[in-house]
Amino acid sequence: MQKTRFQFNKLQKRLRHTVGDAIADYNMIENGDKVMVCLSGGKDSYTLLDVLMNLQKTAPVDFELIAVNLDQKQPNFPEHVLPEYLASLGVPYHIIEKDTYSVVKRVIPEGQTTCGLCSRLRRGTLYGYAEANNVTKIALGHHRDDILETFFLNIFYGGKLKAMPPKLLSDDKKNIIIRPLAYTQQFPGRLETIFTSLQNIAPSQLADTKLFDFAGLMLGREQEFDSEPAGLDILA
Repeated sequence: MQKTRFQFNKLQKRLRHTVGDAIADYNMIENGDKVMVCLSGGKDSYTLLDVLMNLQKTAPVDFELIAVNLDQKQPNFPEHVLPEYLASLGVPYHIIEKDTYSVVKRVIPEGQTTCGLCSRLRRGTLYGYAEANNVTKIALGHHRDDILETFFLNIFYGGKLKAMPPKLLSDDKKNIIIRPLAYTQQFPGRLETIFTSLQNIAPSQLADTKLFDFAGLMLGREQEFDSEPAGLDILA
């Protein structure tokens, strides 16, 4: 039991450290922010809320937290679990009830993937709640592995070099999304190196003409014509 407690404390300390680093590097949370932590019911979002609640006690800036869950009315979803858990923590929370499940089932034919539409409906609902309740940052539980998986999916299937950034301004400029778990993963090493590459981009070594002026490349050497270049006689 003592060993298990030691391992838990060590893990908790490491999580706080990596989350703190991500928040600092990307200026994710500022003084006076109202941060909405989106809870899906999975371990990642639970972890995010726990770490942010602990950081809130020691952070050099003052910020509010509110936990929000979207009840999409999926069959057999245990509606009582999250409210009971959040009430026991004493954290402000809100459960949004919106039957997006029926919409998705009505629109998407049987057998086809529902992820795209479900994601858009969920995002729109959460964005709307954030705007209506003066939320300044929306915190999601995506971690480093999620970001890298998205990166490779975009390469293999989307033909784009992009991932999920640790901090994002929504297209309509009305919401800022943060991913404080961006530096966290279960097995550091190879994936850590891959993620580092997303922070160390060399546009001139890729092929996007919008990021680098390949057409305008010019030689920068200084040529001297006072004497004949050595070895020119070999070509004669």
